[in-house]
Amino acid sequence: MRRSFIAVAALAAFSMTLHAADMDSTKAEGIKYIKMLGKALKTEMKAHMKKDPSGLEALAFCSGSADKITNEVNAKLPEYAKVRRTALKVRNDKVNVPDATDKKVMEKFEQEIAQKKLNKKTIEIVKVGDTTRVYKPLVTKKVCLKCHGTNLSPKIAEAIKSAYPNDKATGFKEGSLRGVIVAEIKKH
Repeated sequence: MRRSFIAVAALAAFSMTLHAADMDSTKAEGIKYIKMLGKALKTEMKAHMKKDPSGLEALAFCSGSADKITNEVNAKLPEYAKVRRTALKVRNDKVNVPDATDKKVMEKFEQEIAQKKLNKKTIEIVKVGDTTRVYKPLVTKKVCLKCHGTNLSPKIAEAIKSAYPNDKATGFKEGSLRGVIVAEIKKH
């Protein structure tokens, strides 16, 4: 009797170790995909902001190419994975709308920002059915405020209104949660 209990306990401990190792591997894979998308978008944004510090060219890039770049990154990923962006206050209400799980994670990130617990390495992992989601928060930086802040230039405000008639992605302050990049990994 005692041997069978020890064997069951050992099997359970081994199973938990395998699960933890699998989660670590999935987390690392998700972070890799998040970095791929983040780097691609950030490189382009920096180039456009450097070329035109007003932000108009960066805004034109976002409205014309950000979703295209997201699709290009996704085309490089394995069939069981994808990466996307979303926010509580979306600019593109046709592509980046959050679901209930996204909202819950972002609300948690907002609380962590308010409590000064969020840092550059913060990652949230959520299991949704047979898919593991890996979330990386995007925190608003000073440069982001040109298009997402409260005091937009009239040219930026007009360009946003023209490109995104249902825009909700303004009114941010430096250090607030802008949104998230989410990697979704569906292992068979």
